Amino acid sequence: MQCVSRSIPIPHPIWSPAGDAAPGTFPSAPRAPLDHGAPPDGSALPSWDLSDLYRAPDDPALAADLDRAEAEAKAFAERYGGQLGGLSGDALAAAIAEYERVEEALGRAMSYAQLIFAGDAQDAANGRFYQTVQERVTAISSHLVFFALELNRLDDKALEAKLATSPALARWRPWLRDLRVFRPHQLSDELERLLHEKEVTGRAAWNRLFDETIAGMTVPVSGEDLTVSAALNRLSDRDRSVRAAAAQGVSEAFGSRIRLFSLITNVLAKDKEILDGWRRYPRPASSRNRANMVEDEVVDALVTAVRESYPRLSHRYYGMKAGWLGLEKLQHWDRNAPLPEEDDRPIAWPDAVKRVLDSYGAFSPTLAEIGGRFFRRPWVDAALRPGKASGAFAHPTVPSAHPYLLLNYHGKARDVMTLAHELGHGVHQVLAAEQGYLLSSTPLTLAETASVFGEMLTFRAVLDAETDPRRRRAMLAGKVEDMLNTVVRQIAFYRFETLLHEERRRGELAAERIGEIWMEVQTESLGPAFEFTPDYRNYWAYIPHFVHSPFYVYAYAFGDCLVNALYGVYRDGAVPDFEQKYLALLRAGGTLRHKDLLAPFGLDASDPGFWRRGLDVISGFIDELEASSA
Repeated sequence: MQCVSRSIPIPHPIWSPAGDAAPGTFPSAPRAPLDHGAPPDGSALPSWDLSDLYRAPDDPALAADLDRAEAEAKAFAERYGGQLGGLSGDALAAAIAEYERVEEALGRAMSYAQLIFAGDAQDAANGRFYQTVQERVTAISSHLVFFALELNRLDDKALEAKLATSPALARWRPWLRDLRVFRPHQLSDELERLLHEKEVTGRAAWNRLFDETIAGMTVPVSGEDLTVSAALNRLSDRDRSVRAAAAQGVSEAFGSRIRLFSLITNVLAKDKEILDGWRRYPRPASSRNRANMVEDEVVDALVTAVRESYPRLSHRYYGMKAGWLGLEKLQHWDRNAPLPEEDDRPIAWPDAVKRVLDSYGAFSPTLAEIGGRFFRRPWVDAALRPGKASGAFAHPTVPSAHPYLLLNYHGKARDVMTLAHELGHGVHQVLAAEQGYLLSSTPLTLAETASVFGEMLTFRAVLDAETDPRRRRAMLAGKVEDMLNTVVRQIAFYRFETLLHEERRRGELAAERIGEIWMEVQTESLGPAFEFTPDYRNYWAYIPHFVHSPFYVYAYAFGDCLVNALYGVYRDGAVPDFEQKYLALLRAGGTLRHKDLLAPFGLDASDPGFWRRGLDVISGFIDELEASSA
């Protein structure tokens, strides 16, 4: 989703954590046939149709939209540049509405280019198209850079007077509020425009290098050359020798390119340090926290609470898992291993869709109806094919269109949970779109609310229907592992980024040192049940968030703990009209902060006990597993 702090007006996809199937990474080109567009059970899988955006990369409508946006952006700059202070409230409101229209046109074009690239990143033509559109969008939007800068230079009292006398301008109060968070970090107009225009040859170029490198990789596994996605998928195979071979292949593939990935990481970390210094951010994560509309101290409280809970969560669970697997110590390729009694029969795509929609419908017919649109129309791409982005994401595109979902459906129970998760994002994006392009975007800390809630609805429905104790335990263990991946693992990622960026300020880090930091945080978070082999030190290299969205990852833990607390309120039945209040929360988009959104449910994220309440849900699941194993 778009954030007002970005220099390029692009609505970005919401990536999802999926164990070691890294969200947002791109699979490699296979040297032998492996993915044929269908899961193991043979059922057909949908592919999306992007024609609701544009018919093709050479669609004349795309060129016409960009030409029109360029003309309108230039005219906008000529009409309003240096004039905002003298405008009435109504006139300023009209200017913001016009700005939104141009931004949405650029967002539509950029969304289309991103989705084309995600559909097949190994096609050189797609890469060129993506880069070309990004360069054109950046050039056009450079004419609009002045607008946010000049709005932020308006005196507080003068702006408040305009807001007080103009209902039309008051509609934009939340957007202005969020925009002005960045006032202390704003540079001169000339510097801001320079940074904006150089984005395509700076950070964005390094991002593309990362994506295309992974898209061109193959992973050798037991005589086969697999995509990165297929190799990572084998880390959850039932056969331990298959997992070990896949782990070795991934380590070798990334290890042979580790100097390149280290260079990308070092350059981007230094680039961030320079920009943070100019903008006077106190620490590496502060810019992300401002964009998420959350205080540094609130994030610190979350991170502290999770790290203090490692022993009662991940350490305790993985100790139990080692016993279930009959192992004295787990290796890193055992982390997502299925339990001996886990039912690994493939789940057909239609059955997966039914499970999710039924679960949504039992809570809210409105959610189920909106969710059903994604399957009645070609808004989902779940097929398996070379070159496609691995992991999963929901892309909101623009309010005048609709979201798209990308998954890689292998027919596993976890894939059903991923579908429930991404559909939650999609439904949230549809409801929030009512606010319009500028007001629909939620901070990342709230963007996970509907996705995690939808996943919990689906899990609870399936678990409550299961009567076999062994299958129930396997399902519960799978849920715990997903929650640990979302909370413990993501906070460990955040800790890794924090240590890396802090140390980078003292000089460039060797690949070996980056690997040492990675091993340090993994050992701390996963605990004594693991005996990490040296090759695991390369696994930081495939995590796309470190490249694309520094310090993004804590938002997953924030969202999971928030939803755990929210779901607890729902299960307790303590809040009347919970469904309607929940739908209102989703419809609010970016108009309300987390304190206001949670108040109707009696929750407060600034309360020190809030995070423990969310973590207690995970601990309670582990308690239940422990009791069933006694």
